[in-house]
Amino acid sequence: MNDKLPRVLWPLLLGNFVIGTGVMVVPGTLNEISSSLDVSVATAGQLISAGALLMCVGAPLFAAIVAGWDRRRLLALSLAWYAVLHLACALAPGFGMLLPLRTITMIAPAIFTPQAAACVGLLVRPDQRGRAITFIFLGWSVASVLGMPFGALIGGTFGWRAAFGAVAFLSVVSALWVWRAMPEGIKPPALSAAQWRQTLRSPALMLCVLVTLLYSAGQFVLFSYFSPYYRQTIGITPGELALLLGWFGLFGFIGNVVMSRHIDRIGASRAVMTGICLMAISLLVWPLGVTIWLAALVSIPWALGCFSSNSAQQARLVAMAPGLASASIALNTCAMYAGQAIGAAGGGRMIAMGGMQSLHWAGLAGLVLAMAVSAWATRFSFAAR
Repeated sequence: MNDKLPRVLWPLLLGNFVIGTGVMVVPGTLNEISSSLDVSVATAGQLISAGALLMCVGAPLFAAIVAGWDRRRLLALSLAWYAVLHLACALAPGFGMLLPLRTITMIAPAIFTPQAAACVGLLVRPDQRGRAITFIFLGWSVASVLGMPFGALIGGTFGWRAAFGAVAFLSVVSALWVWRAMPEGIKPPALSAAQWRQTLRSPALMLCVLVTLLYSAGQFVLFSYFSPYYRQTIGITPGELALLLGWFGLFGFIGNVVMSRHIDRIGASRAVMTGICLMAISLLVWPLGVTIWLAALVSIPWALGCFSSNSAQQARLVAMAPGLASASIALNTCAMYAGQAIGAAGGGRMIAMGGMQSLHWAGLAGLVLAMAVSAWATRFSFAAR
């Protein structure tokens, strides 16, 4: 039996790369946005919170609205929307216009990422499902290796508008590839109201969704403000920031590759717990990163667990209830972005109150709670079998 994954997954991987690059372009250019538009870092951070809130609400809402759409058209159109709105953001004259434009730009991630994952089951064999889902999520890891640091470098060198324009160009390329490569007629069955209720009433599924909310919030308390944090603590330059983000992304990519190869053997629940524990280690020793080299070392466990835990969570939900994957993945995406909004808003509040140096402790608290809830979800899952 041919164990190779089908080639159609490659444009989905690129799509997630573009989506991830666009989502992370704001944290990477936060200093430039703040200076260019004459707003505080905490105010500029609202771009992260507002976009994450839209993705949170939009993921399950659009999952219901687009249930009967052909996935070739849906995924390509969502990337085209991403291109047009990123270009509009690049041309925004001020923060008052940028904020709503950035918010509606995030309709694309609310659609693309969960719907790409949900349709994987129709593109691969059942025994390849976990590996296929983690494979297309490698796109987010590659975004952290290349997209985020290059966005930070472009933003620091040519301005944040140039970084947004680069994302618009990549979105056009990705939309064209998805349109050419995806077969027609890929339509995951629409979920009935009864299936949505079944998903919402499943303790195991909802606890897994809560895990995602907690570890996302824990990460984004600090992750949203890497740029101003490092500038304040170690006086980092835009070039050094790009290198540090690239380093973080490299180990994020490594973590996701390792996860993709071993998740079907070790099990998704154990993989998720491993990822969260790695992230917690970094935040526990975060104060030791007093130079750029020490900061790079301290960030390695976080990077290894960051993107791999997201991939493992998606595979975990699909394995628990394959027939409810469209709903559970949409809700999980909702939780991921809600956590980002909560974390970014909480971190901004702490910074406004002079708490920049305490961000990692708040993040660690969220990760510890996520580990506890993940263990609880695993027990529910075994009890339901």
